[in-house]
Amino acid sequence: MRYSMKGNGPLIGDVYINGAKNAALGIIPAAIMSDDTVRIDNLPDVEDVRVLLEAVEGIGVSVNRIDRHSVTINGSGVHTIRVDNEHIKKIRAGYYLLGALLGKYHHAEVHYPGGCSIGERKIDQHLKGFRALGAKVIEDKDMVIVEAEELHGGHIYFDVVSVGATINIMLAAALAKGNTIIENAAKEPHIVDVANMLNKMGAAIRGAGTDVIKIKGVEKLKKVEYSVIPDQIETGTFMMAAAVTRGDIMIHGIIPQHMDAVSSKLIEMGCIVTEYDEAIRVVCRGPLRPCNVKTLPYPGFPTDMQPQICVALAQAGGQGTVTESIFEDRFKYVSELRKMGAKIKVEGGNVAHIEGVEKLKGADLAAPDLRAGAALVLAGLSAEGKTTVDGIEYIMRGYEDFDKKLRSIGAKIRIETDSK
Repeated sequence: MRYSMKGNGPLIGDVYINGAKNAALGIIPAAIMSDDTVRIDNLPDVEDVRVLLEAVEGIGVSVNRIDRHSVTINGSGVHTIRVDNEHIKKIRAGYYLLGALLGKYHHAEVHYPGGCSIGERKIDQHLKGFRALGAKVIEDKDMVIVEAEELHGGHIYFDVVSVGATINIMLAAALAKGNTIIENAAKEPHIVDVANMLNKMGAAIRGAGTDVIKIKGVEKLKKVEYSVIPDQIETGTFMMAAAVTRGDIMIHGIIPQHMDAVSSKLIEMGCIVTEYDEAIRVVCRGPLRPCNVKTLPYPGFPTDMQPQICVALAQAGGQGTVTESIFEDRFKYVSELRKMGAKIKVEGGNVAHIEGVEKLKGADLAAPDLRAGAALVLAGLSAEGKTTVDGIEYIMRGYEDFDKKLRSIGAKIRIETDSK
């Protein structure tokens, strides 16, 4: 399957944002830590979430889809702590089952994480944290095994800020005996969301959203009904869509303060950004100005928005740079943008020097990963002529109804399944 699109002028209208994929992928493992029934609302209907739900069903968790965005989960029927099906190998967030199962059963065996190929993403900080809680770690071929006779609180200082490790240790420590302190913790909104969910289940977690998280272990977690926060990266992608097409998009159902880093760069580039209680409007009426961007852990500019802003800078008047400080192999999509006439030179693997051109030209492209795929779609919608983007299964991993939402604001885009 591929997306086929034509640049069609400004995108104008209203878009409604779904629940955050990255939050949902931590909340589902949290839910299985209770033997009671947990209800999750505002769950995004994307491939990564579906895969994770299939994986937990495979180990005995009861999963009941109430509707497209709501599910109940009951973890009382878990019959194996080994998670090794074909699906879980494809997503990175499967590693959260290590923390959840270790916390609940003191033993977990999970296939080594997959996901997008955007650079080396080690789990050494996760394993360091598990060891600090008293677990023994075995890496056996493609499996990671963690086990402990008893989990106890520990003091963990992450050598690098890691979103995944922060969530994984929160999950395990929630049911450990005693107190745990995580220093140099990641601060992303979805970490706060997972902590809020656990606290509503009876956990005792303080400091989520800061660089020091304190956890007092409890004996068990109870049932809860919880709604996932809106997706920060989906929001940012549509904000960037307004910029690159010189459009006017009102984005609803969001938390505007989560978007401060993206908003500030769009304003610097000449866009008008207006915040409301649960919405944000981005208007771009003139040429884009260049700027310099460096990806950083939250509240800095998100690495997951790096490809999208590169597309905008490729069409800005003047020279800008993008420095990638999180993943070392995130510029694979640059060769695709060059096919469209973009003038981008990557130096040292992590710095892109971009000289804006007046207009990109349509081309046949291939998505190398999730966020780059979405960015290539934005490039196609702002280019002259026809563009196709192959590999849209990457995009579907993280964006619900992406093409439908784009069509609702005036995009000429459709899915093609036949040969070209």
